[in-house]
Amino acid sequence: MKIIAVNGSPRKNWNTATLLNKALDGAASQGAEIELVNLYDLKYRGCISCFACKRKDGQHGKCAMKDDLTHILEKIETADAIIFGSPIYYMNITAGMTALLERFLYSHSIYSNKISTVYPKEVQSAFIYTMNATEEYIEKSGYKLSLKPHQDFIAKTLRRPLELLYSYDTYQFSNYDKYESSIFSEKAKSKQKLEQFPIDSQRAFDIGVRFASKVNVF
Repeated sequence: MKIIAVNGSPRKNWNTATLLNKALDGAASQGAEIELVNLYDLKYRGCISCFACKRKDGQHGKCAMKDDLTHILEKIETADAIIFGSPIYYMNITAGMTALLERFLYSHSIYSNKISTVYPKEVQSAFIYTMNATEEYIEKSGYKLSLKPHQDFIAKTLRRPLELLYSYDTYQFSNYDKYESSIFSEKAKSKQKLEQFPIDSQRAFDIGVRFASKVNVF
């Protein structure tokens, strides 16, 4: 059992990475082989619409672009479970994660009236989101609607339901006194970090355990 986590945050030691590592810890506790990929360590672009993956004389399921993402895409395809993670920037996932999904999802989709995906197997997957906004704001603003399209395409491509974990109102700075952030309460943020983030971490850990145990609870 091999489980890969993909970090779409430019910060390798903060909220998103922490939760992804917790998920991998859960998987490792069940004997799974684990790996974390930090996208912002790589140099790559999103899809350029070359349509090489759609040509009848081409190779469906393979992105023709050659850059730092090429090896990662090949590696992801070997995983038995994939856990994506991204902070929310301006109502959506990061540019780095978007570019990855463009290349990953589009190369495995096919314009056929018989099948919609050429992904070689059914794969468990999850998406972990971290955000500066509160749960109440996210629910009232309809933010989650902007996230649904890529969720649907991941589930469609991998042919399995996508599990979701939202971590709200996360601690953003190591020292709030150094930044203009008066719209936030550092005291409330600290309380959320102390009380809620450990719960979110346990939920992430449990995802890893379930995936490695091949038991899905949605």
